[in-house]
Amino acid sequence: MGISKRFFALTLVMLLVLLAGCGKVSEADKTDAKPQTLDDKVNAIVADMTLPEKVGQMVMIGVYGTEINDDSRYMLNQYHIGGVIFFDRNLQSAEQTKKLTADLQAQAAKVPLFIAIDEEGGTVARGKGFIEPPPSAQSLGQTGDNTQAESWAQKTGTRLKDLGINVNFAPVADVGTNPREFSTDGRIVAKFVAAAAQGYESAHVIYTLKHFPGIGRGQVDSHIDKSEIPATKDELMAQDLVPFKEIIANHSPENFMIMVSHLIYPALDKDHTASLSAEVQTKLLRQELGFNGVIVTDSLGMGAVSKYGEFRNLGVQAVQAGADIALVCHEYAHETDVYLGILEAAEKGIISEERINESVKRIVKMKLLHKS
Repeated sequence: MGISKRFFALTLVMLLVLLAGCGKVSEADKTDAKPQTLDDKVNAIVADMTLPEKVGQMVMIGVYGTEINDDSRYMLNQYHIGGVIFFDRNLQSAEQTKKLTADLQAQAAKVPLFIAIDEEGGTVARGKGFIEPPPSAQSLGQTGDNTQAESWAQKTGTRLKDLGINVNFAPVADVGTNPREFSTDGRIVAKFVAAAAQGYESAHVIYTLKHFPGIGRGQVDSHIDKSEIPATKDELMAQDLVPFKEIIANHSPENFMIMVSHLIYPALDKDHTASLSAEVQTKLLRQELGFNGVIVTDSLGMGAVSKYGEFRNLGVQAVQAGADIALVCHEYAHETDVYLGILEAAEKGIISEERINESVKRIVKMKLLHKS
């Protein structure tokens, strides 16, 4: 064989070896490949959502009936609603509730629904026929034994999870004399709320501290009308905010929500209820206290806000203030208005899509972490 032929043959062999090597991924290459993080998954899901889908994640509604029906199915699909809250009108039996939660979840498209309930204990308890109501917070606080708060939270959380309910709007972190409150001492309330938080985390159920920044000093029921808390910021910090600060400092923000109240705190913002106040939600809760989890409003149907504003605007104001989820519990027309108001504001750029994305990423991350 001539020199040129031998050179050609050698070149051909080397080329074939190189091509064969390109077709294989070495074990080292496999090891170097970065696994997809939770944040990567969240970002990918949110990037795949339309603006109407994103806004739907930021609205939680009440539905009617003990089974899924045309109205509830329409709300979930037409408006891409991201969460549902149950009341006794939805709860007939354990079997019926499990079917209802499953049927509602079947309507969810890209991420599961939040399905929530107010199972505080005492007089605020749902489904008493098949969910054992915990004792009131006050009665637990009077025992001085915070392990009871933990065991009841774990027991309640486990029961809710079994029924398909993944969010409890409890424990109450307010400081005061109401039976819903553990104590008039913020340090004692913090101790019991921390124990309850541990119980819910053991049950893998999302819990909710309410009602930020504390309604224990309130004299008017915010279901009926608005009122003011005439405390200085220092007084709030020394008492009312102690339970919230305790959980924020020592627990993962993916495990709990914070519900903001409809009271006015003139020392923080003399013009707006906490639920509509950037001073309370963004400046105090986010920036000063460092909470980076999900903020949910108390129901926007309550008199303290609904008497003084249109539903089309209330959800917008709540989001502008810093809320991630606007809660509307009772009227489909009001729920629709809140959703459409936020969507219109986002479409017009009154609320930036970047701001919408911040909330939706928090919501989606929490849902993925607590996916059954």
